Amino acid sequence: MADGKHDDVLIDLESKSNDELRAVLNDLYEEEQKISYRRRVLHGKIDILRAELVSRLKGEREGGGDVISGGDVERLIEILASDLRGVSNVDVAEAIGDEDEKA
Repeated sequence: MADGKHDDVLIDLESKSNDELRAVLNDLYEEEQKISYRRRVLHGKIDILRAELVSRLKGEREGGGDVISGGDVERLIEILASDLRGVSNVDVAEAIGDEDEKA
């Protein structure tokens, strides 16, 4: 689990009883469900924020305003110049540690 309780669960599986394995499985299923729920909530928030931003940008465009600013172009240049190749802009290990501290 997030508290490290099952970090070494795959070590020496043969010595664990069926009941121990079932208990670990149940704990991990429960943790997965919590993470899955959190992910769905986050995706919902992202969708709402994107829709709001699109709506605002549409309104600005229809009102004759610029949709892309100089800051947007600079940020795009920065992104394209960096070597991201599928690397997240979030340190996942650090983010997991932050979640553990909140729990």
